[in-house]
Amino acid sequence: MFKALVVSKDEESGKTSAAVEEMDVDRLPEGEVTVAVEYSTVNYKDGLCIGPGGGLVRNYPHVPGIDFAGTVEASEDARYAPGDKVVLTGWRVGEAHWGGYAQRARVKADWLVPLPEGLDTRAAMAVGTAGFTAMLAVMALEDHGIKDGPVLVTGAAGGVGSVAVALLAALGHEVAAVTGRPETSDYLTGLGAARIVAREELAETVKRPLEAETWSGCVDAVGGAMLARVLGQMKYGASVAAVGLAGGAGLPATVIPFLLRGVNLLGIDSVMQPYDNRLRAWERIAGDLPMEKLDAMVQMAALADLPQLGADILKGQVKGRVVVDVNA
Repeated sequence: MFKALVVSKDEESGKTSAAVEEMDVDRLPEGEVTVAVEYSTVNYKDGLCIGPGGGLVRNYPHVPGIDFAGTVEASEDARYAPGDKVVLTGWRVGEAHWGGYAQRARVKADWLVPLPEGLDTRAAMAVGTAGFTAMLAVMALEDHGIKDGPVLVTGAAGGVGSVAVALLAALGHEVAAVTGRPETSDYLTGLGAARIVAREELAETVKRPLEAETWSGCVDAVGGAMLARVLGQMKYGASVAAVGLAGGAGLPATVIPFLLRGVNLLGIDSVMQPYDNRLRAWERIAGDLPMEKLDAMVQMAALADLPQLGADILKGQVKGRVVVDVNA
């Protein structure tokens, strides 16, 4: 028997509820590898899956948790053996497939990545899906060439933004961090931000499609009107890595920044990334992310805390990274 956070749905009312339950290993879904989960995290998608589902969850009862790190307990795949440390992000685990909010998980071997040297399972989830996504965004900016000058990070106090700030600063870039919460300024400067930009400065679109060339790159976790505004402020040939839509899915922009300044808008998907790029990203994380900065980002939680945390993250009330100790 093991503990898991189980989300159930009342068929008559359509309402969902989440509670920690004991369950047998036989109830786990099919897969080649069974993992003794040690840590998971709390992300925006998790908040949706713990609560109303957001259209992500189709079958109930359901175990959320879009990522986890732990130790292989049993394997039918030659790539993994009992005792191996592994990490999983994406592949719609926690949405369509039972996820990491449990002390046991059974998944396809292709979805796992060996934990690189230099990371333990707790540190891996201090990074988690958000940090993995941030690393993919930074790699995409590097692949297209980051210009000289300040690099903007929007939604900087969130999970993706926090790691992006720490990574870019550690790589030697001047980081401008956008936040709508002034109380997070010290937190962001502690991660390496050289400048704090109030969200109000970028929150509204303007009639002019181009403004002064300001940013040499951008990791954007907001989307919407802010992304449209930022596109018009990018330096010639600079790139924006788009990772989120906290500010909305619409993009009230023109094509002018792309045509007259050669701006690149790079879409970052962390869910279906191929194995080789996943491995590259995790190895970069182990080598480039200043692990001492992680403690400033992390708050610990237990399975029983997840219903409230799921509601909080949907309201934008969670700062940095929440690491879930499933055995606490």
